[in-house]
Amino acid sequence: MTPDKPRRFTFLLLDRFTMLPFTAAIEPLRLANRASGQLLYDWRLVGARGDMSVCSNGARVVLDGGLDADAPPPGRDEVIIVCGGTEIAREATRPVLAWLRRQARGGASIGAVCTGAWILAEAGLLEGRKSTIHWENHDGFAEAFPQVDLFRSVFVHDGNRLTAAGGTSSIDLILHLIAESHGDALAADVADQMLHTAIRTDQDRQRLSIPTRIGVRHPRLAAVIARMEANLEDPISPAKLATDAGMSTRQLERLFRRYLNRSPKRYYMETRLARARNLLMQTEMSIIEIALASGFSSPSHFSKCYRAQYGSTPYRERGTSASMAVVCP
Repeated sequence: MTPDKPRRFTFLLLDRFTMLPFTAAIEPLRLANRASGQLLYDWRLVGARGDMSVCSNGARVVLDGGLDADAPPPGRDEVIIVCGGTEIAREATRPVLAWLRRQARGGASIGAVCTGAWILAEAGLLEGRKSTIHWENHDGFAEAFPQVDLFRSVFVHDGNRLTAAGGTSSIDLILHLIAESHGDALAADVADQMLHTAIRTDQDRQRLSIPTRIGVRHPRLAAVIARMEANLEDPISPAKLATDAGMSTRQLERLFRRYLNRSPKRYYMETRLARARNLLMQTEMSIIEIALASGFSSPSHFSKCYRAQYGSTPYRERGTSASMAVVCP
């Protein structure tokens, strides 16, 4: 039976939005209409300029309209999706934040894909809520918005708040909504049309497993790396890592040299510096705070290690990224 009224999705396309998460969100809606033979969903595209948004790959998308303050309030069945991308902090303008707050007050479900969650948090719409964001932006987001209950899952559905981490995670979020409203069979049909062979849930994590990421299937090596990644602020000594993994320090050294061509200490340092670089680019934390959050006891030691790794000091790098860009791949 045809629904009385299709469910409306409004996509807010911020400048420099990332194309993949947007298209991965809108295509399942189109395919749900096609597979069901009914108009279950419709959508419109809006942006701050009202005529066009330019995405991070340079493509230009024509919009249906702007952020009209005089427009009637949304219905409670409407969904607003903020599509973010690079340099997201620039897009947290007063008109954008005010428009989102009006939509929320009107009862619409408010969602975001890629770095769009940053804008929802700036608007105060994720306070005390569960959320997710792309793994590369996780640390910076957690520092900037401690009041948000942040997860590393593919997507999060917390009442009338919806967030997807980026990339193809938008597919899984929209399939989840389709299944909620119209059943698992239709969601499966849509996934099949998209050649999306495994529908992920909100329990699935974003990143590849450690063995897949490092290209090595060695359980003890993967376990040690997992402990390193979980203890960046308070690094564990190689001797302790080795003992807890049931091997000697020399065995651990050989394991890292054989499979990763570096020592455990070097690998740990590179991982901590990568976190520090994300915090440097994505937050307004001081250099001292970033050093401590990345396991360095002194700013001078942090600066020396950072320069050796990246060819520039943290102070210079912070100066050349004054826009505080938050990047979503």
